[in-house]
Amino acid sequence: MIAVAAFYRFAPLRDPGAVRGPLRAVCAAQGVRGSVLLAPEGINGTIAGSRDGIDAVLAHLRALPGFAALEVKDSVAPTMPFGRLKVRLKREIVTFGRPVNPVRAGTYVDPCDWNALIATPDVAVIDTRNAYEVAAGTFRGAVDPGTRAFGDFPDWWAANAGRFADTRIAMFCTGGIRCEKATAWLRAQGVPEVYHLKGGILGYLRDVPEEESLWRGECFVFDGRVAVGHGLRPGTHVLCPACRGAVGPQDRAHPHYEEGVQCPACSGTHTETQLARFRERHRQMRLAAVEGRRHLGA
Repeated sequence: MIAVAAFYRFAPLRDPGAVRGPLRAVCAAQGVRGSVLLAPEGINGTIAGSRDGIDAVLAHLRALPGFAALEVKDSVAPTMPFGRLKVRLKREIVTFGRPVNPVRAGTYVDPCDWNALIATPDVAVIDTRNAYEVAAGTFRGAVDPGTRAFGDFPDWWAANAGRFADTRIAMFCTGGIRCEKATAWLRAQGVPEVYHLKGGILGYLRDVPEEESLWRGECFVFDGRVAVGHGLRPGTHVLCPACRGAVGPQDRAHPHYEEGVQCPACSGTHTETQLARFRERHRQMRLAAVEGRRHLGA
């Protein structure tokens, strides 16, 4: 099995460019692949490789000033979920587009206490992820803002804040990083009681027994596994190469689903030229698989 680690930490990174080269070198030496974002506000990433290789990279990151308390969620994958390593310099490690201080985030709630909180009548539960992620799974009764990007959330809140008067707010996201900013934003807007799931959905699916879980479906992840379920086991969804949405077993049985080409959600939105290009890419990927090669589009 391949070890996978999702991690983040909001802490001042004075010279992200100086961190990039040594980090890439450690990952390359350990055969680790994945995606890491570096910004003045911190570090965010998901990497995969051997357990020893992952541990070496995490040790390198934790040795950086201010990053000893790096938040990490470990899981596994049956095959390497990344085609290459990407270490990128960004303005933000999670794009929000509004000035907000994550240090002012809401109150953390451990996974073991989350069920009791969201079952309380005066608590509104809000999913801060994007619509295509929510489609794969969410908590029972959670509000879906229907956003296409995280940066849309402030506008959604401005238009809907009145719906949540006199309620406490509980928020969640994949690994916890988006809620650091979203809950801080709500506090800055004057919401008195804001909570968020510590460790995010990944922490919940790892720690809460399936028989006690209030989670429904699977959790979309940004790697080759597409989605994971309870115990962080690889899920049943595949990625639509056309719209990049998660496609579950029921959708794959739909007459508008065409493997490697389109899914029911995006069917009818592509030109014939685009469909021809998707079909040729899928043909090339199948040929590469038969020959034991990794296609760049995989």
